[in-house]
Amino acid sequence: MISSPHLRSVALVYIAAYFFSCHPQTELSQGLAGYWPLSGDISDKSGNDLQTIMHGSVQLNVADANSQSNSAASFDGRSAWLEVPANPKLQLGTGDFSVAGWIHTEEALDDVPGDIISQYDPSSRKGFHLSLKTNDVTTNPANTRQLDFGIDDNLSSTWEEYGRPGNALLAFGLVNYKGELYAATCEAGATERGHVYRYTGDRKWVDCGFLDSSNSVISFAVLNGELYAGTGHYRVGGSSLPESENIKPGGRVFRYVAPDKWEDCGQLPEVDCIGGMVVYNGKLYATSMKPPASFYRYEGGKEWVDCGVPDGKRVVNMAVYDGYLYATSWDWGHVYRYDGNTWTDCGQVGEEKVNTQTYAFAVYRGNLYVATWASGRVYRFDGIKQWTDIGRLGEELEVMGMLVHNGRLIAGTLPLGEVYSYEGDTTWLMMDQLDKTPDVKYRRVWTMAEYDGKVFCSTLPSGKIYGYEAGKSVMSPDEISAGWQHVAAIKTADRLRLFVNGKIVSETKIPDSVKMNLNNGLPLQIGFGPNDYFNGRLRELRLYNRALNEREIRALSTK
Repeated sequence: MISSPHLRSVALVYIAAYFFSCHPQTELSQGLAGYWPLSGDISDKSGNDLQTIMHGSVQLNVADANSQSNSAASFDGRSAWLEVPANPKLQLGTGDFSVAGWIHTEEALDDVPGDIISQYDPSSRKGFHLSLKTNDVTTNPANTRQLDFGIDDNLSSTWEEYGRPGNALLAFGLVNYKGELYAATCEAGATERGHVYRYTGDRKWVDCGFLDSSNSVISFAVLNGELYAGTGHYRVGGSSLPESENIKPGGRVFRYVAPDKWEDCGQLPEVDCIGGMVVYNGKLYATSMKPPASFYRYEGGKEWVDCGVPDGKRVVNMAVYDGYLYATSWDWGHVYRYDGNTWTDCGQVGEEKVNTQTYAFAVYRGNLYVATWASGRVYRFDGIKQWTDIGRLGEELEVMGMLVHNGRLIAGTLPLGEVYSYEGDTTWLMMDQLDKTPDVKYRRVWTMAEYDGKVFCSTLPSGKIYGYEAGKSVMSPDEISAGWQHVAAIKTADRLRLFVNGKIVSETKIPDSVKMNLNNGLPLQIGFGPNDYFNGRLRELRLYNRALNEREIRALSTK
């Protein structure tokens, strides 16, 4: 007979551990709202008899090359997804819940990874999503293959200032790299040069070392887990400001080695200002901002291969979507796409005499959108030479950076430096004016990145960075590796947590004052959501109406 309270507690722990080791399925079946093994069929095995409907072509019985026993469902990233019609058992309300499953992505991608599972209403802005996010914004990928878990009940913060990196006129690029926010600046004084800065909190930015002597660092990209930055001489007069006295050329790319060390990866021939960088099919590409038009692929070391340009036109800002590399042009209002060998003209965006430049892309709810000058409008790509106008942002002339943050499509503008949220159809709502510098012709909200559960924006000419939060969200600090990875997202009353392969990788607290009801009456979507169709394989996907504990998550991640 055990009489000691301490011994009784120890015994109970061992008994619980023994019971779980002998009956793991019993415990893991508790609180199951939905369970889709996705091995041979798409049916729900939770016992709740949830109908599941296939859209597009989800390939079943796709075998793992390393284990024939782990068959999965393959999603093409284009149109394939599963719908689970609205059901009272899927209403998560204000309670705890968990999502867990195995995901597989390829090493080299020709599309954004997309949404794993979601139940989000864009009209009421209520619901949740679990996604693998890549955001190609203006000059660079701002986020790369990062796991993102968000909830919302139409909650919005105010826009908050997060300081000015160095003596920035603007930050051309923002990137979330290994859980840190970096800014690439233009600093236009005669003895100044472009820098890379890292945000350290409390509106402070630390200098990350010397690149070259040009006045700007223009763009970032993450290739094979390493951070690259491209430089340039920016003509400040293009923003109707006095020209920079520093006219030293850039056009070089550097790799980040240490907090104060950058390795020279070569000069792009005949380029003094890099326009944009992107990773497509596992290769790094870079363009020229100024004539002559240039488009290069990185081959390692200091070697850059000329891949040609379409119709002699500059292609500047880029994004990867549905198998292609898409590029804007600053020479006329067209968009081009590249398949790895040749360019295709996707046509004039809007009216030819009005839109003379295209600026930035965003992928929202499975579609590609592009921003324009000088109509201040955004257009949806519906096929070659098919562009649908989805509205003008206030009375603005140019739309710059765009990004989907926790289900909301947000865009920045010129000349007033405003930010807008897309409300559907052709309606945009002005959220705030970020740059209020007096006595200037143009104010820009140039680029964006997601970091620390917020979207961050850069501005010109104040050089300040601003942040905004919709609902609550949490993102993995590192990109999710290719191959099979187990992921889990847990929502409790006071926090959101992310797990990868049984280990916690990130969490964010939910203040006591924040109360969210996620009920929205919409279907559950597997392989689709507010970002894009999932591009990869899924198996053993589970939704619980309770919070899994760490022991249970570890058990699921070892199956």
